[in-house]
Amino acid sequence: MATSKQEFEINKTEQEWQNILTPEQYRVLRKHGTERAGTSPLDKNYDQGTYVCAGCGQPLFTSETKYNSGTGWPSFYAPIEGAIETSIDRSLFMTRVEVHCSRCGGHLGHVFNDGPRPTGQRYCMNGVSLDFKPQSEINNN
Repeated sequence: MATSKQEFEINKTEQEWQNILTPEQYRVLRKHGTERAGTSPLDKNYDQGTYVCAGCGQPLFTSETKYNSGTGWPSFYAPIEGAIETSIDRSLFMTRVEVHCSRCGGHLGHVFNDGPRPTGQRYCMNGVSLDFKPQSEINNN
C-alpha cells in the first residue's frame, strides 16, 4: 500500500467540493467522517462492475474483490492497483490505517488485517464515498 501524499492530481477548494458533493459525501470524503453502519445500499450490492470514488470518479475496487464482511459497510479484500493510498489515523483513541483515493485524496474508509484470502485484508469503505458503475455501463463506454 502506498502511503498518502500531500499533493493530489485533483485539488479543489472546500467550496468547490461542497458544490459537487452531497452534504454526507462532503462530511465523509473531505472531513474524514463515517457513515452509519448498514445505511449504504452498496453494502448488499453484488452486481458485476466497478466501484469508483464519488469525489473524482477514479476506479477503486472491482466487484470481484467485494465480499460480505458482516460489518454493515461495503468491504473488499483488494483495491485496484494504484487506486488508493493510506495514512495513519489516530482518532477515536485508537490507531487505524485510513484509506484515501490516490487521485483526489478523499477519505474512503479504513483497512484492517482481518479479511479473507488471498490478501487477509478488509477494506471497509463508506458507501457514500463510492459510486457503482455496472459492468454493462463499463462495456458500453
